[in-house]
Amino acid sequence: MTGDTPFVGTPGFGPPAEIAPVSPFSFDAVWCLARYFDELDIRFEAGFERARGASEGGEAYLPPDGIFLVAAGPASPVGCGGVTFRAGAFAEIKRMWVDPPRRGRGVGQQILAALEAHAREAGHAVVRLDSNRALPEAHEFYRRAGYGDIARYNDNPYAHVWFEKRLG
Repeated sequence: MTGDTPFVGTPGFGPPAEIAPVSPFSFDAVWCLARYFDELDIRFEAGFERARGASEGGEAYLPPDGIFLVAAGPASPVGCGGVTFRAGAFAEIKRMWVDPPRRGRGVGQQILAALEAHAREAGHAVVRLDSNRALPEAHEFYRRAGYGDIARYNDNPYAHVWFEKRLG
């Protein structure tokens, strides 16, 4: 998979969405991220303050430091996710989001598989991510995808759970 090639679907996971790299500052990326942050603000116990929880900024998802993907639906974007290529031992997946009506149809699996493929292409054998305790369905999703619980590895003020996966 090259950086310009869309990732289209995974057999057995429902209708494929076209997953493509975009600028994190593009209209579709900003649209998805606004909905992602709005959902976090509703679901987190004390809300979500973007200045505290999104400290790395969009530049972290610009090549060669990372990549941002958007899943295209028939009329609008239906999901997104980013991966940053940390110097050293791991890549970090961030901002995974799927539009609520599209959840459970395989879009999240498609985005995650594409992010993992980009991490592999960048030379990483390990990916990590963090999550908030208010998102138990996300935790189950990651565990089903082969992620295991690990000790805290960052200082994200909204994280309560940390995961890692060794890429094959």
